[in-house]
Amino acid sequence: MKMTFRWYGKEDSIPLSYIRQIPGMTGIVSAIYDVPVGEVWPLEKIKELKEEIEQAGLAFNVVESVPVHENIKLGLSDRDQLIENYIENIKNLAKAGIEVICYNFMPVFDWTRTQLDKRLEDGSTALIYYQDQLKEMDPETSELALPGWDTSYTKEELNELIAKYKLLGEEGLWENLSYFIQKIIPIAEQVGIKMAIHPDDPPWQIFGIPRIITNEHNLDRFLALYDSEANGLTLCSGSLGCSRENDFVKLVKKYTSKNRVPFAHLRNVKILDNGDFEESAHHSSYGSLNMVDILQAFNESGFSGYIRPDHGRMIWGETGKPGYGLYDRALGSMYLTGIWEALQKGK
Repeated sequence: MKMTFRWYGKEDSIPLSYIRQIPGMTGIVSAIYDVPVGEVWPLEKIKELKEEIEQAGLAFNVVESVPVHENIKLGLSDRDQLIENYIENIKNLAKAGIEVICYNFMPVFDWTRTQLDKRLEDGSTALIYYQDQLKEMDPETSELALPGWDTSYTKEELNELIAKYKLLGEEGLWENLSYFIQKIIPIAEQVGIKMAIHPDDPPWQIFGIPRIITNEHNLDRFLALYDSEANGLTLCSGSLGCSRENDFVKLVKKYTSKNRVPFAHLRNVKILDNGDFEESAHHSSYGSLNMVDILQAFNESGFSGYIRPDHGRMIWGETGKPGYGLYDRALGSMYLTGIWEALQKGK
């Protein structure tokens, strides 16, 4: 296991020098953030980012993410050109020594939460998902907006986009994902990149929009689209694990044994009685997931890929990008590496 840390480049409030001081931290997960979705990332920009990270004493082997343009997901007339641009990004990242590309195929919204600063009992704040709050944010009936929405859309444009996805439906989205995969995976194989799709977060429909990377059956269906180790998963405990339908330990055992998991996100979530959830501290006792069992499943499989602590709470008065503060993610990484060391030495 190689422990990594998500970093948002020069705009990130957390300097690389601080991340470097976290014991056991080996690398950075980042991306090019100032190039519009669908365009080619210049190789020079990628190399500059890599050099900056390496000068701080950290490795840069995982990109998260190369976003997939909505027109590819919708299967519109310009998708072939957009896919060609995506392929150029894969090639350029390979030239810079990148090994893994994390991406997702979530329509319209990326991760979805209804509040970014819910105050927990211990005084920390965390990201949450409450159905009652979600009902008040339906873009067709409300002026409210969900955290994480792309603010470049007007209300009318957003509703038009949602309508297109409702018309497309799940099977249409599967067809467009398959089309995309058939185009990119052969190139990834050629250049030595492992593509790792991220599950939908949360793993169910939002506002009637289809979501398909949600459970074991659909993960099997996805991997069968192109049977190659270059076509893999980003196993995220916080995404898949917030649904009681998913046995995350079972998923780890199953897909790591098939060498289809080059990258993982680990965090805990507390599932409430009604199915709502709150993000919590990484420690098993604070949420609904057993992190020891999860890491043991990775360990028993001989996992040697990349892991990062996912969303953290805001603690000790820290301010910044919700879910991506320094302190709680640093605590989370130490907790995870401590479990890993015990498991390794226990062998």
